[in-house]
Amino acid sequence: MEGFINHLLFGVYPYIALATLALGSIIRFDREPYSWRSGSSQLLRRKQLIWGSVLFHVGVLFIFAGHVVGLLTPIAIFDALGIPHGAKQLLAMIAGGIAGVMAITGATLLIHRRFFDPRVRAASNFSDNMVILLLWIQLALGLATIPLSAQHLDGHEMIKFMNWAQGIFTFQGGASEFVADVHIIFKLHLFLGLTILLLFPFTRLVHMLSAPVRYLWRGGYQIVRSRRSLSHG
Repeated sequence: MEGFINHLLFGVYPYIALATLALGSIIRFDREPYSWRSGSSQLLRRKQLIWGSVLFHVGVLFIFAGHVVGLLTPIAIFDALGIPHGAKQLLAMIAGGIAGVMAITGATLLIHRRFFDPRVRAASNFSDNMVILLLWIQLALGLATIPLSAQHLDGHEMIKFMNWAQGIFTFQGGASEFVADVHIIFKLHLFLGLTILLLFPFTRLVHMLSAPVRYLWRGGYQIVRSRRSLSHG
């Protein structure tokens, strides 16, 4: 029974989450393109918003990049470059820890602003509140894995997650077996991460996909002064 649940959560659920992420995002962009943005309450507690937003987004960006490179880069490449598994894990713990602290500090500021400022709270909806809370919990779980990883500095534990992630993306049927015996904190972190991907298309998180594209293709600005403003100058 335990093996079946493990396979369901980490062998089947990942494909449900990834398929929903891809198809849901495409359908939403096609049917509701004007909802493909984040909400705005920028005029309220602006200083706290700036600090929280910068810390959160920079931290999450580094965490995301680290997870993609760390989990999906074939192990053979690290071996060919002569990078020991233990060194890679230590780097991931240090860099991920710093980025995680930045992100969760920013998320805490954003949560405080969202829940304790009556005006911001009134402008928020259930989806916004749920997402930021789920992200905070996910960051906390990620930080909680660092002491556990410190007990396996040979990199053996990290290899399990690399094999699992690469097994999922290469459609290996037994990928879930790689994480069958890992600590419950790791499993909660994986499950919640997959759940966030599942919910992604139905929340304002989708603006993360369009924001970089928008700025790449946006035309430049031209400042034009009217004759009236020139005469007053």
